[in-house]
Amino acid sequence: MNTESDLVAYRPGDHRDPAVDVLFVALLGGDPALSPSRHVLTDVDVVEFGRGDRSVCRDCRDGLRRLVIHIPDPLLSRQHGQLTHAYGTWQLDVGQAKNAAAIDGVRTRAGRLSRGQLLALGNTILFIAREPASEALDLDATALSAPQPELATFHRDLAASIDRMARLAGSAIPMLVLGETGTGKEVAARAIHALSGRLGSFVAVNCAAIAPTLLEAELFGHRRAAFSGATTERLGHLRTSDHGTLFLDEIAELALPAQAALLRALQEREVVPVGATLPVPVDLRVVAATHRDLEAMVNQGRFREDLYARLAGFTLHLPPLRARRTDLGLLIAALLRRQSSAARAKITWPAGTQLFRYTWPRNIRELERALEIAVPLAGAGPITVDCLPEAVRGAPVPQVAPTSQLDPEAAAGNQLALVDQSAAGPTNAPDAVALPAAASVSARARDDMGDVQRADRDRVLRALHDCAWNQTRAAKQLGISRTTLVTKLGLYRIPRPRN
Repeated sequence: MNTESDLVAYRPGDHRDPAVDVLFVALLGGDPALSPSRHVLTDVDVVEFGRGDRSVCRDCRDGLRRLVIHIPDPLLSRQHGQLTHAYGTWQLDVGQAKNAAAIDGVRTRAGRLSRGQLLALGNTILFIAREPASEALDLDATALSAPQPELATFHRDLAASIDRMARLAGSAIPMLVLGETGTGKEVAARAIHALSGRLGSFVAVNCAAIAPTLLEAELFGHRRAAFSGATTERLGHLRTSDHGTLFLDEIAELALPAQAALLRALQEREVVPVGATLPVPVDLRVVAATHRDLEAMVNQGRFREDLYARLAGFTLHLPPLRARRTDLGLLIAALLRRQSSAARAKITWPAGTQLFRYTWPRNIRELERALEIAVPLAGAGPITVDCLPEAVRGAPVPQVAPTSQLDPEAAAGNQLALVDQSAAGPTNAPDAVALPAAASVSARARDDMGDVQRADRDRVLRALHDCAWNQTRAAKQLGISRTTLVTKLGLYRIPRPRN
């Protein structure tokens, strides 16, 4: 892919909107091993797609700023189609490509692509999202920095938090990881331990799974014969994690008496095993996690404020998977790499559409289970819809029917007032009756254009007028191909003449 220095001429200006349209190539050719990518669409008029070795380039041809993406997808044609931007909308046209496209699972050759809708080109899944502006215009997933593959993210705020977490990992600061069940809290805790350089073990404790009567013995250990059934001495989780990391999952489930005992051990950095009289020093790093709102529990008196202050040295918030759709391709690849039987697993576009359409209420853990089911069911073939769990197969289809052909007015997302019929060209122009106001758009719509676009649009209209609305002659006068002229007509919302 082009480096950022290659694209300096197309870097957006200092006054761009805080949020911009961003194209995510989320699943390339149905092959999760090919890294997804993110492309800022500011100052892009046309996005062109085609089959070829993986590459991305930006250029300006025929007065249009283009982003050209080549994808190693055998179902794509060499020039498969394009997205054209005008007045805040993106218009799809795959022309005469051998295989049609699909928008939200509905096959089509042309139509409007709204933000969030899934576009399938061959076995490649793409979508456009509204995101904060970014200096990196084209970002490949291989350039993402993450302590674990499952923590790689295109989400800017999450990436910044993970970066801070990584920089603090070598310190003794305790960390609190918050997020819904299945969002990867233990993965984050293990990454912290791996980055910490601590020589001891990583010890994970599910606080909700320990019986209250045994909790102190489990955490602090016990001496032999300290209580009935204690036939041997046990170190306990805190001493087992000495010089290492203690991960306290579901910390909110600890009873208040256990919270007090844990607080003392963390403050004094020593434990007194059950049945012992002398404290034992411990050197450990604590990472706690919960899906509950600890601050609310503190206000309700259900969690000790002093323990909360002791645990929350740095807090990492992991968003639910439904809020990380842009990372779904990254996560699918990372989870498939865990399965030895999933080497080079492929995913058909209908299955990919369902994976991206489903809301994943049980988050990454549910995605992992779905892939563990799908891979053996697929066998030597690609993962199809039938290989997915029933809940994923049944993900609702958005009730959006893309238009069957390019319609400049309908695709604009609003009604453009057609005015000044005298601008439509001479009355003796061929098919003039079919073009009652072909040369005009509303003043408001024209004002939405930049100076370059307005000048180019006026140049196109003058050529059409001079050539009696004959597209072939107008294109020749403009020094461009007829195909490029047709693209400009769609871009500038000029209804297309029939000749």
